[in-house]
Amino acid sequence: MQTLDSIQDFERVLQSESLLLIFKHSTRCPISSAALGRFSRYIDEAGAAAPPACLINVVECRPVSNEAAARLGVPHQSPQLILTRNGAALWNASHGAITAQAIQEALKHQS
Repeated sequence: MQTLDSIQDFERVLQSESLLLIFKHSTRCPISSAALGRFSRYIDEAGAAAPPACLINVVECRPVSNEAAARLGVPHQSPQLILTRNGAALWNASHGAITAQAIQEALKHQS
């Protein structure tokens, strides 16, 4: 999972023509840590079938988090998972709704 530390990093990955998962994580929140654990397990178990994944640490990289909310038109939450393609948000979930099953359903609708 690639960490997006700058707006330039975010802009670069956002231009991807393939599906991309962006996880917005608060390092100060145990709920966010639990959701990140579920997301990481999904990525590990899905292997090559999973889209590329990126991480935005919302506390440490607030400008990147704000840019993601503005550019994708998805109001900020953390934890939050956003599925994108071609710079557009296709689906998002937050908190307890970030599950392997929810991700698989979202991906199924994009094929």
